[in-house]
Amino acid sequence: MPGPLSLLPRRYRIWMRRHGPEALIWRRRIAILGGAILIGVVALLFASLADTANELFHDMIGWCWWLPLIVTPAGFAAFVWLTLRFAPEARGSGIPQVMAASRDPVHGLDRLASIRTALAKFFLTVGTLLFGASVGREGPTVQIAATIMGHAHRWMRIPLRSSVYIAGGAAGVAAAFNTPLAGVAFAIEELAAAYEQRMTLLVMAAVLIAGMVSLGLAGDYVYFGEMRQTLSVSQALFVTPVAGLIGGVAGGCFSRLMLCAGTTPLRPVAWLRRRPVLFSGLCGMIVAVLGIATGLTWGTGYQTAHDVIVGGDAPLWFGAAKFVATLATAVSGLPGGIFAPSLSVGAGIGDVLRSIFSGYPPGALVLLGMVAYFTGVVRAPLTAVIIISETTASRGLMMPLLGAALVSDFAAQFVCKEKLYHGLAQRFSTVG
Repeated sequence: MPGPLSLLPRRYRIWMRRHGPEALIWRRRIAILGGAILIGVVALLFASLADTANELFHDMIGWCWWLPLIVTPAGFAAFVWLTLRFAPEARGSGIPQVMAASRDPVHGLDRLASIRTALAKFFLTVGTLLFGASVGREGPTVQIAATIMGHAHRWMRIPLRSSVYIAGGAAGVAAAFNTPLAGVAFAIEELAAAYEQRMTLLVMAAVLIAGMVSLGLAGDYVYFGEMRQTLSVSQALFVTPVAGLIGGVAGGCFSRLMLCAGTTPLRPVAWLRRRPVLFSGLCGMIVAVLGIATGLTWGTGYQTAHDVIVGGDAPLWFGAAKFVATLATAVSGLPGGIFAPSLSVGAGIGDVLRSIFSGYPPGALVLLGMVAYFTGVVRAPLTAVIIISETTASRGLMMPLLGAALVSDFAAQFVCKEKLYHGLAQRFSTVG
């Protein structure tokens, strides 16, 4: 029996196929709209649960200061075992997985961006903060967001392209930090090896919608709080290259150590790599000892970074201690990102700069340290500058921040030629 469309004149049937409710263009718009809204909601829920987990851990420390010596190594070992056993693609940051999935979009949804992997990433990352791991939620948000956008397109029977993952990941960055411009910059600089003109609308739409959902539910907020200090031209010319050089070398060292941990032929390290649960337990012990000794290196490091930005004091060794805690967590194989911990390390470097250049605006120096170290690690200067500018409302520092980021990117290349996320992406495959 002929369907209702077959009874219409041919030109109307053609018009309905191209522009009607079942048309590809409408299904694509529904996938983008629905995926971006869900990304915004999930990102806020993720942030709320992560903050709650972090608070519960600090309550535990207040109740019994030595308990992390047991809980943290055991938590590292248990969570790495769970990750390797049930969702090995959920280990680490999540950004390398999105890059790897973008190379093979169709098969990427089956492993690297599967619903199972995203759920594991969500709950395991929150769980890591319950025992003090030095992780952030931003990288995991990128993987979860890319998964949501990918499956929204699959459910609406839209052909999958790499741009779908890139748009989802960019929306994740925007929702995680409340920084829409940083989401676009991250898509261009880091997620997309070659930025295609045709993906512009998809990225912008996903970022805008996810950002509006986040803004509507959480309100208009500045991630680290407003910082209005500026530098004079003479001050900027003097301190910017110094900050960029120190941050670039330090960030490059982190990237090199991170990449070497998975490939070095040194016998002790290779022996431990073959025993990932034992290795993660040892990493957890390092994090526990550092946390108890300093009291400052637990979790994301957000509060310490915020306090330093607004003028609070931190020990000069804070940046180095947070560097070690973050490196130990990152190489352990736990699910979790390095964005927030890296900004915290950068704040420690900025605090050192503040002690050296005592007559300069202190908050501005801290931001220079943050942007320089973050650039040295991630090697995405534009993203680093926009993230710092949007999370601190420090637009008056845009030029010094950009100068420090460019110097840092140049300096980091001499320490670690390979970009961190690109190097880690080579270790993930879309097929079993």
